[in-house]
Amino acid sequence: MNYIHEMIERQHLRIVHFLYHHGTLTEAANALHLTQSALSHAMKKLEQQTGVALWRKDGRRIQLTQAGLALYQLASRLLPQFEHTENQLRHIATGKQGALRIGMECHPCYQWLLKVVSPFLKQFPDVDVDVRQAFAFGGLHALHNYDIDLLLTPDPLFLKSVSYTPVFEYEQVLVLPATHTLASHEVISPTELSNETLFTYPVEPSRLDIFSHFLTPAGGSVRRHKTLETTEMLLQMIAAGRGVTALPHWLVEESSLADQLCCKRLGEKGIQKKLFLGVRNQDEQPAYLEDFIALARLVGKHKKSADNSAVTQRP
Repeated sequence: MNYIHEMIERQHLRIVHFLYHHGTLTEAANALHLTQSALSHAMKKLEQQTGVALWRKDGRRIQLTQAGLALYQLASRLLPQFEHTENQLRHIATGKQGALRIGMECHPCYQWLLKVVSPFLKQFPDVDVDVRQAFAFGGLHALHNYDIDLLLTPDPLFLKSVSYTPVFEYEQVLVLPATHTLASHEVISPTELSNETLFTYPVEPSRLDIFSHFLTPAGGSVRRHKTLETTEMLLQMIAAGRGVTALPHWLVEESSLADQLCCKRLGEKGIQKKLFLGVRNQDEQPAYLEDFIALARLVGKHKKSADNSAVTQRP
């Protein structure tokens, strides 16, 4: 038992990973391009060496034991790191620049990110870019697990393991129809939203700026809270007079519906935000990642200078 760590091979980790996610020997073996007998033999040999059962059968389904789940947790940590390192070695060996996987925790910022990605792809034709965005996305977890290389977030959690670079400043504003009764107000107070229908992305209210930085501290609330997944649909609903929302000012100004909408400051000081790009500290970063961050700062600087008009200028 003192040498269990020497018995566990990468193939064991892959088998346990696929068993957990597929649930049957047949599906796991097919996904791994193995025969069922080869898969079973490899795991039985490990069970004999470790002296613990790793799975049990429940009809056709496979259930991992406590020991099997412990091995699965190890696989979840190590397999992405294996893949990350192998990709780096492959890129070095073939002369290919590499791949850049970006995770997003700012759902309305996709259009801004495209303004960075477009010139980056032209500058680095041999670098593949993948953007991963989900409403339940756990950015720091994905970054630490090597699922992504770069995290775009407006709400960084500062840790010793991650370095953040601010790349863009913006203001979160209330967006309402141009014909709304609040359109004549220069600044919106929390109490003025008590009878409104608020549309947001499907994110926990505690993670939404309009709640955490505006309504909740003042004890405010809205009449109804509804969620939509896309920025385009949010803006369509607001333009149609169905309610209000909170979005970055620049995003509304760039929308084709801008002439039907009105942006108002939330509170006297407004909700001022910054976008950050986070990277792992312990890794030696490829040069193109540093160039991407520099390009993001440049794009952010230009957008800030173009967005200096006060949000209260629109009627």
